[in-house]
Amino acid sequence: MDIRNYVLNYVASQPKLAPFVIQALTQVIAKITKLGWFEVQKDQFVFREIIADVKKFLQGTVEHCIIGVTILSELTQEMNLIDYSRPSAKHRKIATSFRDTSLKDILVLACSLLKEVLAKPLNLQDQCQQNLVMQVLKLVLNCLNFDFIGSSADESADDLCTVQIPTTWRTIFLEPETLDLFFNLYHSLPPLLSQLGLSDPSNYHEFCRFLARLKTNYQLGELVTVKEYPEVIRLIANFTIASLQHWEFAPNSIHYLLTLWQRMVASVPFVKSTEPHLLDTYAPEITKAFITSRLESVAIVVRDHLDDPLDDTTTVFQQLEQLCTVSRCEYEKTCALLVQLFDQNAQNYQKLLHSASGITVDITIQEGRLAWLVYLVGTVVGGRLTYTSTDEHDAMDGELSCRVFQLISLMDTGLPRCSNEKIELAILWFLDQFRKTYVGDQLQRTSKVYARMSEVLGITDDSHVLETFMTKIVTNLKYWGRCEPVISRTLQFLNDLSVGYILLKKLVKIDAVKFMLKNHTSEHFPFLGISESYSLSDFRCRTTFYTVLTRLLMVELGEDEDEFENFMLPLTVAFETVLQIFNNNFKQEDVKRMLIGLARDLRGIAFALNTKTSYTMLFDWIYPAYLPILQNAVERWYGEPACTTPILKLMAELMQNRSQRLNFDVSSPNGILLFREASKMVCTYGNQILSLGSLSKDQIYPMKLKGISICYSALKSALCGNYVSFGVFKLYGDNHFDNVLQAFVKMLLSVSHSDLLQYRKLSQAYYPLLECLTQDHMSFIINLEPPVLMYVLTSVSQGLTTFDTVVSSSCCTSLDYIVTYLFKHIAKEGKKPLRCREATQAGQRLFHFMQQNPDVLQQTMSVLMNTIVFEDCRNQWSVSRPLLGLILLNEKYFSELRASLINSQPLPKQEVLAQCFRNLMEGVEQNLSVKNRDRFTQNLSVFRRDVAEALRSDGHTEPCSLDMS
Repeated sequence: MDIRNYVLNYVASQPKLAPFVIQALTQVIAKITKLGWFEVQKDQFVFREIIADVKKFLQGTVEHCIIGVTILSELTQEMNLIDYSRPSAKHRKIATSFRDTSLKDILVLACSLLKEVLAKPLNLQDQCQQNLVMQVLKLVLNCLNFDFIGSSADESADDLCTVQIPTTWRTIFLEPETLDLFFNLYHSLPPLLSQLGLSDPSNYHEFCRFLARLKTNYQLGELVTVKEYPEVIRLIANFTIASLQHWEFAPNSIHYLLTLWQRMVASVPFVKSTEPHLLDTYAPEITKAFITSRLESVAIVVRDHLDDPLDDTTTVFQQLEQLCTVSRCEYEKTCALLVQLFDQNAQNYQKLLHSASGITVDITIQEGRLAWLVYLVGTVVGGRLTYTSTDEHDAMDGELSCRVFQLISLMDTGLPRCSNEKIELAILWFLDQFRKTYVGDQLQRTSKVYARMSEVLGITDDSHVLETFMTKIVTNLKYWGRCEPVISRTLQFLNDLSVGYILLKKLVKIDAVKFMLKNHTSEHFPFLGISESYSLSDFRCRTTFYTVLTRLLMVELGEDEDEFENFMLPLTVAFETVLQIFNNNFKQEDVKRMLIGLARDLRGIAFALNTKTSYTMLFDWIYPAYLPILQNAVERWYGEPACTTPILKLMAELMQNRSQRLNFDVSSPNGILLFREASKMVCTYGNQILSLGSLSKDQIYPMKLKGISICYSALKSALCGNYVSFGVFKLYGDNHFDNVLQAFVKMLLSVSHSDLLQYRKLSQAYYPLLECLTQDHMSFIINLEPPVLMYVLTSVSQGLTTFDTVVSSSCCTSLDYIVTYLFKHIAKEGKKPLRCREATQAGQRLFHFMQQNPDVLQQTMSVLMNTIVFEDCRNQWSVSRPLLGLILLNEKYFSELRASLINSQPLPKQEVLAQCFRNLMEGVEQNLSVKNRDRFTQNLSVFRRDVAEALRSDGHTEPCSLDMS
């Protein structure tokens, strides 16, 4: 309270502090208020007096008024902000209380302030008035963006159009004054445009975001009159053109303007109004402004050494994808402009290349302009899929595409002496857009795009295009081995080409593909080399390369083992080299790099082998000859994740029974042999990694947790793959299964509960694995030592509250198996014959543990009930399954929870809630049969709806939490 009051008095006495200081201090006030929301002093919620304190600010000067509004805005935003380091149930409890007791009053206050401000002539050139309007609008927006129902939506998205307004707010929005207030704001659009201009970056950016919220020109038409529409659309167009021409002023705002134009142009085919929409006039102007501004920016970037927009590929791709729709409106104008600019810049580039006095800066500028033009041609060609096209438009695409294909020939002729990475990346963008538009299973063979291409390049159909594609891909892989961006983008393009079966059939007939299948060595493709000039992270692209090669191989492989052996020959030679070096104990660094590359290559191959026949060929090749080498590498370099991670990922991929590829013949021991090898590797890694001791926060994931998560994924794939009979191990005295389970426990106990949930890949590996163990290996679970079992159950309880539905659903399923096992043991206790004594003793062990630790299941039930009543329960069916068993096992505690919720409500609501709980258990019997579970699940759905309705507060009551632990 002292801190909060001090900060309030400080900002009241210093209203002209710098804006960032004011904002920081108001954030402190908001955080303290949230943390103390339920603190009581002399029967008063003392921290809720903040609204009354803020009203004192509103009675002062304009600066004081701005501070008061800022405090409310920050408080509303803070109440809506999820702190993942704290329990989500507590956040929802505070947010729900704030929603029910204060948020409505804040919105009413904001609207009244807005009315007062707008009652006077609006002059945004007055900085104080401008700031006040902006802060009040921000406050209103924060109120409407509040997460009313706990849906945890992505607030960063600009497509949130539905506001979940509480029913108690209904009267506010039905009052004509409220709607008039906001529609009057919208009708102020033309004067606002002319006042805002480009003077203030913050206002500029927010106004661009506002424009992006207008979904179509229909919506714009609803906000302005028919008479105003031409003037408004003209102003928006001029505003957009000016923004594009001043790209360096606010580059992050361009996205919002292009979003508006993209949506408006996309709506043109559906326009039924007789009034002209004028988009055919302004859309080409927007496209022209974008094109010319990008080209003009190159010289400025090069000569002034500014950040090149082309380096930010994410933003470039985003803007181009928006432009592709706009560019197809009145496409003839855009095409003519691009043809003219492309020819002009290509000629200038060739002159510079052949000129003895060519200045490097001029060549760099010309290459930058060509890169933009290639991107733009790819964009407009790709726009065919988003806009109604004609044969004439296809012919125009052909004209533009010819020029890019000619540029490809020019650039490749100069390799490796003359090259430009940005042009290469732009070419790959173009090729991918052309592929999506004119190459594929649904290709229109009569497309006019090939008319001009046939005359100039001899490309008559998609088969010729595929040959051109593959020639370019092979060229890139040969000459760009040291440029990871070009190699990775090239391989991604190749991967996209190889997905469809019809295209695969065409690709395998191309000479370039046949060459790749027979010559995939570093001699022909340098990026496959192990030279120290290549970063180990660059090796990742090898997986994609071999995935594609194996797909191509599979097209005509059938059962030809000789063909497979020939394909694997480069890898065979590499493994034999590794084996020889291992035996002679020299050049260990070379061995390590070779093994990293081999592991990534084999993982790509294994990923693409989806039939039993082909997978068996790989297994026979790798076992028993080469798997021991990988085991040796893990044991030797366990502390180097750059080496262990690819090998562990390879093993995890080999364990995947995708498309039943691991269902070996009944006479084959391969399933058991494969699991034994996986067990050895997991045990080796697990035992060795624990010897590293404690690790720093920034090292714990890459050095330890990442490897553990991969081991868990591999083990989960083995346990649920249905290709190993695990009972065989105990029957024949084989300890590989027991060893890997013990390794699982050791690795688990070395991980804190917070890390288990903080690292998503680890949690998404551990919890599904635990689900498999509780489903099929309960004997292992119940025989765990009490501290280990407590750790496991605590991890389940904490996982129930996570927002990751994969994790929470696995927790629910695991809990259901445990509760069901315990319930069945209790139900059958005393009825077992003597021969089942061992099973009874195992169940008794679990029963005694729960008796000694009753809070475990009680806390879990509390969490589930909180989820049902207060949270946005996204997996209600999963939650309902263990909840019934928990209720039947803990009826007394369930009664306490029920009484706690009912008694916390005012008398009129208590009977309603009591009836909800009676309805929840109506028709539910004392068993866990499927029929009984389904009945409870149906009742729970009704219960959740009815309780939510009953708890809707009128502002005078507090919803409670069921956390009684």
